[in-house]
Amino acid sequence: MENKLAIQPELVRDFVGNAHGDLDRVKELLLQEPGLVNAAWDWGGGDWETAIGAAAHMGRRDIAQFLIENGARLDLFAAAMLGKIDIVRAMLADNANLVNARGAHGIPLVVHAQQGGEEAAQVLDLLNEYL
Repeated sequence: MENKLAIQPELVRDFVGNAHGDLDRVKELLLQEPGLVNAAWDWGGGDWETAIGAAAHMGRRDIAQFLIENGARLDLFAAAMLGKIDIVRAMLADNANLVNARGAHGIPLVVHAQQGGEEAAQVLDLLNEYL
C-alpha cells in the first residue's frame, strides 16, 4: 500500500467549517483537494465532524447532495435530513436505539430530520414513532 501525505489540518477545518453553509467555498476546496470529501475534523473532545455531517445538521440539502455526488459517505444523519425514509427505516429496524443517536456537536437525529423541512417530514414522523 502506498503511503500518502495527510491533508493539512487547516484545510480540513476550513472545508468542514464551510460545509455549514458556503457551497461555493466547499466546491472550491474540493476541487483543490478531492480527499477532503470524507475528511473529518475534531472540534475538541472527540467532537468529530465531516462536511456531510455539517451540511446535515444545518439543513443544507444543496451541500449534502453535492458532497454525495462527489463521493461522500452517506450517514444516518444526512439520510434523515435528506428525507431518505427507506434508509432511516432500515437502520432503525436493525437497531431501534439509533433513534437516540447524536451527530456532531451532540445534535440528536431528530433535529437533523427537522432541519430537512418538508422533504424530511416522513422521516420525522418515523422517528417520532420510536421516541
